[in-house]
Amino acid sequence: MSDINLELSIKDENINLFKRCVRKLLDSTFILRDKDERFYQFVSRESNRQDISEYLRMMGFDMIVDDKVGVCMLVASEEDAETVGLKRTNVVTFTPLQYHLLLVLWKVYLENLGLNEGNFITKGDLIDKVRTYEVNPKSGEFSAALQRFKKYNLIYYNEGDSGEDMKIQLYPSLQFGWDLPQFQTVAGEYLDLESEGEDDLQDYENEGLADMDEPEEDEL
Repeated sequence: MSDINLELSIKDENINLFKRCVRKLLDSTFILRDKDERFYQFVSRESNRQDISEYLRMMGFDMIVDDKVGVCMLVASEEDAETVGLKRTNVVTFTPLQYHLLLVLWKVYLENLGLNEGNFITKGDLIDKVRTYEVNPKSGEFSAALQRFKKYNLIYYNEGDSGEDMKIQLYPSLQFGWDLPQFQTVAGEYLDLESEGEDDLQDYENEGLADMDEPEEDEL
């Protein structure tokens, strides 16, 4: 078994920040430019990025940074992709209901892009949006889902607020919060619903046409 050598070049004044960034990644998966600008600027700097990746790879993790959307994300290290016990250690499994809510939140995020500074939706509007997709979570399930999404930096809201006017901020990390097989299953259900709706509409139109009497010919 080969020895493990870890060489980092962190300045003394940055050691505390380094530790805080690593712990934040391990705890919540994402560091966002829109939420934690100081942390994001530190981890996105090339030299720091290399040191953090080197440190995380000791535990079977790595870090990727998407500067375009301002997202830093903890991922499984490619070197340990096939290692038993490490392959899915940082994958959070959401319930089917939570995946449905994630789809709605991501759709709202895309619809709101460029409209205002920040990307927000009120709790009441989100509930209405969810219901249009025939998803009807119970109050406890809805609150639990929002709390979980907040923990992993997919959304943010002030827990001191309540009621339908509560503002929920949507983050670009929503696009990374997917387990691909489960995403395909949930997205397929939406496509089936849309297909069924179109088929029902076509059947209705056809029945309507069939029920119409042929126009009588004008008498000469």
